[in-house]
Amino acid sequence: MSDEGARLGVEAARALARIGRCEFGPGLTDAEFARIEHEHGLEFADDHRAFLATGLPLNGPHLEEKGVFRTRDPWPAWRDGDPDALRSRLRRPVDGVLFDVQHDGTWHHSWGERPADPEMALETARVQLERVPQMVPVYAHRCLPAGRGTFGHPVLSIWQTDIIYYGMDLADYVHQEFGGPGMDRTDERWDPQGTVAFWLDF
Repeated sequence: MSDEGARLGVEAARALARIGRCEFGPGLTDAEFARIEHEHGLEFADDHRAFLATGLPLNGPHLEEKGVFRTRDPWPAWRDGDPDALRSRLRRPVDGVLFDVQHDGTWHHSWGERPADPEMALETARVQLERVPQMVPVYAHRCLPAGRGTFGHPVLSIWQTDIIYYGMDLADYVHQEFGGPGMDRTDERWDPQGTVAFWLDF
């Protein structure tokens, strides 16, 4: 893991802990990361890995009652969650694009001409989407790209093909989502730059 990626992930986890809007379990161990990455065919980015190794954010009804969570179980339950539920969460960004292909006529320019037959169009999109960078949930539908040895990517909010920046990096994302000290989006210096192919096109 890169030193800068580790620093950024630890900074994000400590900022979230200071804000006090989340409880934590022990961070994921190297063995747990190895199991998760093997089971789900992914590699966490360095900052995301360091974030989860510092302390694992927990879901809980006591937090939902305080209005902290707007969706059910927004933190992925990496340690002991249902594997099928985790697989579903990992597929959600691609499944959302497929939904828009099928129902809203979405078509990416790199896929060539859209087939006239709706089923053929959907199958073409499905094949093409197997090649796009994998997005990994951080919280609810906020995601970072997978990729060991990478860090500092903007956090994207992905809801089908409605995709926006939600943080210049993981540490900034914590401020944007949960509050605490940080730069507001109205600041002219808040200028996230897309880093992940395909997804930045939306």
